[in-house]
Amino acid sequence: MDMHQGAEPPSAARAPLRGSAAWRYFGDIRNLLVAPQLLLLQVAHPVVGAGVEDHSDFRAEPWQRLWRTVSSLHTVIYGGQAAATAEGERLLRVHRPMKGTDHLGRRYHALNPEAYHWVHATLVRGAYDGHRIFGRGFSAGETEAYYRDMRDVGRIWGLRDHHLPPDWEAFCAYYDEMVGERLELNRSVLDVLHELRSPQKPPVRWIPGALWRPVGTKAAHYALLVTVGTLPPVLRERLGLDWTPRQERSLRRFARLVRALVTLVPPPLRLAGALAIAYWNTHGPGTDPSTRRPLGAPA
Repeated sequence: MDMHQGAEPPSAARAPLRGSAAWRYFGDIRNLLVAPQLLLLQVAHPVVGAGVEDHSDFRAEPWQRLWRTVSSLHTVIYGGQAAATAEGERLLRVHRPMKGTDHLGRRYHALNPEAYHWVHATLVRGAYDGHRIFGRGFSAGETEAYYRDMRDVGRIWGLRDHHLPPDWEAFCAYYDEMVGERLELNRSVLDVLHELRSPQKPPVRWIPGALWRPVGTKAAHYALLVTVGTLPPVLRERLGLDWTPRQERSLRRFARLVRALVTLVPPPLRLAGALAIAYWNTHGPGTDPSTRRPLGAPA
């Protein structure tokens, strides 16, 4: 099924504006804590898992892969209309040739609308859960405003309106159905879990191996705690992941610590990393001057 068959072009979709709900919430530093969980949810979809196994360099370069993903997302959310449109078109070009047959003989294509929407859905839910677990959460009005903005992000990716549930209630019903019926244990899920348990050293020369080992061990502990603890219980059971009352208490203590620490950070600084990445991607060496706009401004 062709992703663009009857689809609106990315240029017809509106990028988040400065101060909008998606602009305020998506790039919050707390959301990085749920990033591994989002990756696990994504690759548990059979199409995404097969595509990652056959066409991705995740096993060899997990940090580089993470950086490219984060960089792309922040460009769409914070880079302005022209940059977001260009990035949406680039993503479609990159994914269009990714197709094949998985280990069960099922044919797949990276632009299968169900799979493409599922990746978008995990990102929508990820920022919502990041704030719910590690912050005060969203009010009903904030949730609907955030979801409206993220529907537009989905349209920038090339998704059509009928792929996107119309409101938050419908989105949650769709999300629960996908978790309950479509996600599975596969090789890509096992690769993500392996990397979480034994993370590779980031490809940064100034971090010596002797320093990374204790830091990586501690980071792996909390990354795995958050990832497994925030998975939907039905999926956690399907993937064979244990979860004990002791782990639940540890996760709650860690969440309280994060909430306390984040209150010391002024809200604008919580977005500083995301804004810096978007600015670099739209103004750094080799970027197209035609995509340069003030962050979050319309074209």
